[in-house]
Amino acid sequence: MFTDILINATPYENRIALMENGVLKEFYIDRPEQKGLIGNIYLGRVVRVLPGIDAAFIDIGLERTGFLYVDEAVHSLSSCYRHLHSGSRDLFGVSAEFPTNLTIDRILEEGQCILVQIAKEPIGSKGARLTCNITLPCRNLVYMPLTDHIGISRKIEDEATRQLLRDRLEELRPPGAGFIMRTVAENTCNEELKADMAFLLQLWDEILAKSKKAAEPERIYEDLNLILRTVRDFFTDDVNEVVTDNRAVCEQLISYARSFIPHLETKISFHDGDLPLFEQYGIESDINSALEKKVWLRSGGYIVIEPTEALTVIDVNTGRYVHASDLAATIFRTNMEAVREIAHQLRLRNIGGIIIIDFIDMESEDEREALGRALEEAMKDDKSRINILKISEFGLVQMTRKRLSESITQAMCEPCCYCGGDGRLKSRRTIAHEIFRKISRDASKIGGTSLTIKVNPKVADMLLHEEAHSIRYLEDATGKRFTIIPVPEMYVKRYDIIWNE
Repeated sequence: MFTDILINATPYENRIALMENGVLKEFYIDRPEQKGLIGNIYLGRVVRVLPGIDAAFIDIGLERTGFLYVDEAVHSLSSCYRHLHSGSRDLFGVSAEFPTNLTIDRILEEGQCILVQIAKEPIGSKGARLTCNITLPCRNLVYMPLTDHIGISRKIEDEATRQLLRDRLEELRPPGAGFIMRTVAENTCNEELKADMAFLLQLWDEILAKSKKAAEPERIYEDLNLILRTVRDFFTDDVNEVVTDNRAVCEQLISYARSFIPHLETKISFHDGDLPLFEQYGIESDINSALEKKVWLRSGGYIVIEPTEALTVIDVNTGRYVHASDLAATIFRTNMEAVREIAHQLRLRNIGGIIIIDFIDMESEDEREALGRALEEAMKDDKSRINILKISEFGLVQMTRKRLSESITQAMCEPCCYCGGDGRLKSRRTIAHEIFRKISRDASKIGGTSLTIKVNPKVADMLLHEEAHSIRYLEDATGKRFTIIPVPEMYVKRYDIIWNE
């Protein structure tokens, strides 16, 4: 369980750190240019049907078309048709009753309009992954308007408790309405559940009404922003505090808490200390470390994390930790220590998809089995869906971790202009934001009315154009005028801030 939620909010980016007893466990970043899209609902238009892979491309108004698999369409299209069909407009052009074993070309045709929700963010050159299985989350419940189903969070494991919660939902829900009870709702009273149901039902009615009048492609519904979504999904009784360094955001969070979680309002606070929020909690260095390939273990061993286009490879090495007297024991201890660090790094870096872990070879079958059990145990606290296969004789573990959005590396880095894309470096925008944070931190301590920033020309271009609004904001906030000087020989990640006292 998370014990602290830290929110660094600025006009140019929002950063959220989820802490557990002083340790950074998960980190999320949201920028206007990289705004999260998961949960948004669109009225799209089918632009291409691909029978060979049972999928279709849907234009939803974004830069790249979305991708819809047949399994994400067939189970809900019939129900959605009944909800949306009116005498004047056929939104799907399919029968309201059709079997669930049809191929994509018998369900959809080019030019049709269709209501879809983003299930996975666009990543790299891939467009958004879409679904017709619409879900609308609230604090305690997730509403599935097109599915007659009752579900209970998998984190509520006691079967007797699960059955009691199912019975409660069955009694409260309208006939045919599908709901999933979230973990936080286990001890919630019926009045709160009814209020959430009423809110979600009204929201769905509004989505339907807007869908009937919209001209595809058009966004019909936008989910909460990252900050409010984090509070909705992670702010529980176990959290000690929610701290933000933005007064307007603090007021917004307090207002949200008063409406939905009034008993937690007093845990929200505004940070106005001398040190920036993330430095106060000592996690700025943790974020930077999460961009590095090599992670050292306490014993002297290390792991190397290598993301590729298709999968992520993690290599375990003994490094400096070698006891010649008992090599087998050294290998086992290094592997066991690596298990805990790998589980931590997967969450912190938000690594998803296929993951291959190359542990150091072990001769003992018992030790391999013990390592497999330890890996499963270490992954228990991860909210993402995980599937781990048995460790092979070569020490290889194949696993998958459900990927919904970009990893930290994808969000904060770009291909290196010096090495032709073989490596990674911080993006120009990330460097610009580091400069902004350093200026914000030091401005009040240093006199004068101006400063000079010397940077690589690529970073200078970012500061002068795409981040010009942020420069103006900081000039007003600090009372100092900025002069930006491109220095061609300066490496991209290097910069000099000269205070003109």
